[in-house]
Amino acid sequence: MFKTTEGATDCEIRSVIRFLNARNVLPSEIHHHICQVYGDNAMSDGMVRKWVRMFNEGRENVHDEAQSGRPSLVNDDLVRKVNERVYDDRHFTISDLSLHFPQISGTLLYDIVSSHLGYRKVCTMGAQDAHRGAQKTACCMCFDISDALSQGTRRHVEPYCDRRQDMGVPYHT
Repeated sequence: MFKTTEGATDCEIRSVIRFLNARNVLPSEIHHHICQVYGDNAMSDGMVRKWVRMFNEGRENVHDEAQSGRPSLVNDDLVRKVNERVYDDRHFTISDLSLHFPQISGTLLYDIVSSHLGYRKVCTMGAQDAHRGAQKTACCMCFDISDALSQGTRRHVEPYCDRRQDMGVPYHT
């Protein structure tokens, strides 16, 4: 009996298909050989037939072709504009940025701020609802930009903001 090999890459299996196809082995037999060596879930019979057909039509590459996918909305110019806005007001929130960039979703702005610019959220706060006395989460997400600034040439800013004082909200622990 054959020793089964787990975790084979797709290009490795396609190379086997290409080799056996060049030796004029039928697709069903190729699938049988692949299942014996790589396990039953390595590749379906239909996919083996598809690759045999592509190799017969002249394909030589066993690797996946690059796919374009959905184009990214994030570009260098947008990241630069968001970064400039952050430096204008270091006590920013994603909601504040949304007002200045209405065509960009809040989720995408958050991705730009956290992933592309490397800022991180350091505080959130709760605001007291004056009418009901219930704890209510306000829209404050403060980001630490001191790490990014210390690596650049910009002036140092404090590592977090505290909007509770600015809004007149009492401290909660």
